[in-house]
Amino acid sequence: MSFSILKQIGDAQKKKAVVDVRPGDTVKVTQKIKEGEKFRLQVFEGVVIRVDRKESHTARIVVRKVTSGVGVEKSYLIHSPLVEKIEITKRAKVRRNNLSYLRNRSGKSARLTGKDFDRAAVNDVTVKDAEVEVVETPAEDTPVAEETSTEKTA
Repeated sequence: MSFSILKQIGDAQKKKAVVDVRPGDTVKVTQKIKEGEKFRLQVFEGVVIRVDRKESHTARIVVRKVTSGVGVEKSYLIHSPLVEKIEITKRAKVRRNNLSYLRNRSGKSARLTGKDFDRAAVNDVTVKDAEVEVVETPAEDTPVAEETSTEKTA
């Protein structure tokens, strides 16, 4: 019983739509920083080396970049209200979830093999539940074809 209450509270904290971030992606994370009474936006661009608890309200990504020869890693909660936007700029082919081996590499050995992807479609975070599907009613003299599903359910 308490598990369902915790799940409801966690789901209430989630953002409605977030970008599908994967390890190996190069992302730009825009974060709100509070300075005194004002807020400013700060952009951090780097490679996602880890994705934790992807379906949870505590989903987290670890982003790494090398600045002036020094490796910098930041951890972001995806559903945090301080994370304004996550934009994927590149996508790489990787075969593991935790790319911690990149910490020990530099130069050409730290490169990842890029792969093609539709950048506009991946970064589109429209809320699918909010979209209203418009159904046109056919004229009475036109026959209506029924759709048959060919997918098998497992």
